[in-house]
This record gives sequence, C-alpha cells and structure tokens, in this order.
Amino acid sequence: MSETDARLRAEALESLLIEKGLLSVSQIDDVITRYNERVGPMNGARVVAKAWCDSRFKARLLDDATSAIEEFAFEGGEVDKLVVVENTADQHNLVVCTLCSCYPWAVLGLPPKWYKDPAYRSRVVREPRAVLAEFGVQLPAATAIRVWDSSAEIRYMVLPEQPKQWQGKDEGELAALVTRDSMIGVELLAGSAE
Repeated sequence: MSETDARLRAEALESLLIEKGLLSVSQIDDVITRYNERVGPMNGARVVAKAWCDSRFKARLLDDATSAIEEFAFEGGEVDKLVVVENTADQHNLVVCTLCSCYPWAVLGLPPKWYKDPAYRSRVVREPRAVLAEFGVQLPAATAIRVWDSSAEIRYMVLPEQPKQWQGKDEGELAALVTRDSMIGVELLAGSAE
C-alpha cells in the first residue's frame, strides 16, 4: 500500500468515526497534540541533555532508567522498565524489537516506519554494521556494536555520545540537538567521533 493510499484510508476512517459519533474532531486533535507536544523524541532528548549536564543523574539513569526518569512525569507509557545504554568511543549500541515493535513511546514518540519493518528487525541482529552503514553510520572496525532487543518487559534507549563541540551548552540547547534516531542508535550526532 502506498503512503497516499494509507493516508486516504486513514482520512476515510476518521471521517466515518466522526460521522458515527464514535470520535470527535477535538478528540483527534487532542491525540495529535499529545504526541506532537507531550509524548515524543523531545522527551528522550531532555533526558539525554540532562545526563550530559548532570553526572549524578547520568549515573542514576544508567543504573535504573525507570526510576531516574520519574521526575519528568512523562505521558505515553511503555517505560515501565526502561534501560538506557551508553554509546562510547569503544562501544556503539543499537535498539531493535525482533518480535514486533516494542518501543519506549513516552521518551521516543511514535516508532518510525523502518523500526517496525521485518527487514530491519531481522537484519540488524545479523549484520548490524551493514544496517548502520545504510543509515550513513560508519564506525571504526575496533568499535564493538551491541544490539539490544526490546520486548514487552524491557524497552531500551541509547544515550548517544556527546559531541565534544557541544560541551558547555545548556540543557535546552542540547535537547534541541538530540535526534530520535540517535537514541535508537542508527545515527551519530553531528560531530560525534566516527
């Protein structure tokens, strides 16, 4: 099904549900606003920025992310058992759900289409370096790659390596620079060691 076909089907379904009185336009707008403004990758970016600026928070985050992020009171769920893994010069982490598309919605928002794709889910486990290369990530041969398999019980998020030229920026500036894909592990942030 093409993207246009999917969009038309979604619009038709939305119209039908409104016409039947099962949904209202304001309910739909509320859900869209929720995922655009209160649930999404900007939440994860705030967590990353805080970890980069506050070493005590970073230690708590890497030890028990579920507890560490409670102070943010994120909406959206799927973080009942969140584990954050840190990228370093020696190890690159990458997240997948090989069974379906388990994903920490509250901190990363809606999962990207490719994350749910069976090709990504199977190949990233077998040939992570090749998949990363397709995303434009070239890592030194000496860099170990670890693939973390999210499940209904445990969701993973990557703490990207902070680019050196970003040091000294405040949390707000840093959060604006962090991307969803870097928190999944398929992107290096601008200026990160390659």
